Amino acid sequence: MTRQRYALLGGVAAGTFALDQVSKWLVLATLPEHSVITVIPGFFDLVNIRNRGAAFGFLNRSDIEWQFWLFLVATIVAAGAIIALARGARYEPALFTALGAILGGALGNLADRLRFRAVVDFLDFYIGSLHWPAFNVADTAICIGAAVVCFMMWRKESGQAADGKDARGKNQQAGVKS
Repeated sequence: MTRQRYALLGGVAAGTFALDQVSKWLVLATLPEHSVITVIPGFFDLVNIRNRGAAFGFLNRSDIEWQFWLFLVATIVAAGAIIALARGARYEPALFTALGAILGGALGNLADRLRFRAVVDFLDFYIGSLHWPAFNVADTAICIGAAVVCFMMWRKESGQAADGKDARGKNQQAGVKS
């Protein structure tokens, strides 16, 4: 079972990383920086921009250097936390798939930061002049993976509340003996 959990985690992480890097390579090879290709007018463009900050452009400033080191350390800590969580969690394929997506996305953006000191973003959704910040495959994998992990934690807590037992199968109600 231990091999299975790490095979799924590592396989999804590697697949996510590869898909992210190939998609970014295609954008870099075909679309000059700051260019735009309209795919669905008024809704979706392909762009080629760099984000030195975090998700949604947070700390995206070219006049500061320390954010590179902050995000480098944050990625290393997150990868360590994912591996520690995988080591201690009960094997559930959906959980390990989600953790693999988060890990692969984090490593994909880390590769960009190490190569370019910024992340390549290229998916630009908008309605009129209201733009969602541009993002990439790695960001998508991180968000979907995090949503799945949160849903599984919520579902687990809901299930515990419904049957009146905690994670060890013990009754939660005071004074009730198992």
